[in-house]
Amino acid sequence: MSGRYLVHTFGCQMNAHDSDRMEEVLRGHGWRAAETPAEADLIVLNTCSVREKAEQKLRSEVGKLAPLKRENPGLVLAVAGCVAQQEGEKLLERVRHLDLVIGPDNIADLPALVLDQMAGAPPRAHTVFDLDAPRFLAAAPARGSTSTPVSAFVTTMKGCDERCSFCIVPYTRGPERYRPATEIVDEIARWVEAGSREVTLLGQTVDSYRDPSLPPPASSDPDESQFPALLRAIAERVPGLGRLRYTSPHPRHATAALAEAHAELDVLARHVHMPAQSGSDRILKRMIRRYTRVEYVERVRRLAAARPGITLSTDIIVGFPGETDADFEATLDLVREVGFVSLFGFKYSPRPYTPALKLEDDVPEAVKSERLARLFEVAEAQTRAHLDRLVGTTQRVLVEGASKTAGRVSGRTEQNEIVHLDAGDLDLTGAVVEVAIVRAYKHSLFAEMTPAARDALAAAPRPSAPRAPRRRRALTLLS
Repeated sequence: MSGRYLVHTFGCQMNAHDSDRMEEVLRGHGWRAAETPAEADLIVLNTCSVREKAEQKLRSEVGKLAPLKRENPGLVLAVAGCVAQQEGEKLLERVRHLDLVIGPDNIADLPALVLDQMAGAPPRAHTVFDLDAPRFLAAAPARGSTSTPVSAFVTTMKGCDERCSFCIVPYTRGPERYRPATEIVDEIARWVEAGSREVTLLGQTVDSYRDPSLPPPASSDPDESQFPALLRAIAERVPGLGRLRYTSPHPRHATAALAEAHAELDVLARHVHMPAQSGSDRILKRMIRRYTRVEYVERVRRLAAARPGITLSTDIIVGFPGETDADFEATLDLVREVGFVSLFGFKYSPRPYTPALKLEDDVPEAVKSERLARLFEVAEAQTRAHLDRLVGTTQRVLVEGASKTAGRVSGRTEQNEIVHLDAGDLDLTGAVVEVAIVRAYKHSLFAEMTPAARDALAAAPRPSAPRAPRRRRALTLLS
């Protein structure tokens, strides 16, 4: 017995990746995608609990589905992801029309659990960590499929051992468990064979990766991991991969070996998102980040020196308990000193089960809002200056799909800038195009193809089928 499903995703890239795996598992059991909630037999709300806003969206969406459930009692409503793991049975108690709560480690069990619900089983919470035998659901892209994304996500690990005081991820995703390197490489090879040009490696602290089958860390530094060895294995064994990205690294593991990998591996994109969270040593200590401001700056500068032209972005939390005006000014100073070309900024909000709950949330909401506005003002000025500097340069753009403007396509440079260009009647999806940057917008660029690029495209065979654009980035993974 099967039917039609609808998966609605909240939050980060990891959630988007989990949703893709849910859909694959369901399709493997005969389910088909629904276009609207009204025609669905199963609706899954895949949730994120890193930010309070995602939980608020969940509550709103669940409430909207109550009338639909009354009209169609056979509809199975499920909540998956981090909020499901966090709340478990409590969600079933609070939301009477909810049927199923399923944790991130239990995706493979989804079809059987839904069939139980359709057969009349009572509401159930299934949120068990797979600590003894971790399961990593691998994508099975079909060669030549129109649904193959230009840029694919591949997970490398589960969980987090960092225990930052503000973060709920260790509670909702469990301790770190690493996927075997052979599985990661094989999945990337399948994506490339199916037509993907770029892959982003996912992990809560992606650069803490370990696998005994890989060469040991390059030094005795306890922060050294085997992530650089994984990057080298991917570059060596999947030579057809165009670009390799990863998110989100933790500064503690951004060692000299990682910088060397960036210097030596051309497949690595010239962009790194390195969460800083604060520029104040006092606040970093309260956050349990386990690095100082000086150490952070040294590590990102080492990355920048390893690969000329590399761009850096970051995450910043404002209004953390105890943050003074001086602490916040130190954060603004760090943003200016490093020269981040973009950032994600958030107001601190208390999360359940986190160590920071022991600290008084003593920064007034109005002050948090004012600080966030100032942070964005500084960041946006740096973004504009960076984009302005690119006008007149030549860049290589991986085209991801159609832009919102008719006749235009958009993609990203190696440095992660969004670029729009006129395509005319050319199908450029999946192509790496040499362009001349002619104009800077607030958060993106406009370009024209160089004459050499037009000649190359005219001589190249047309692809047999257009590929799906990459999933747009949502909220960045905390690390």
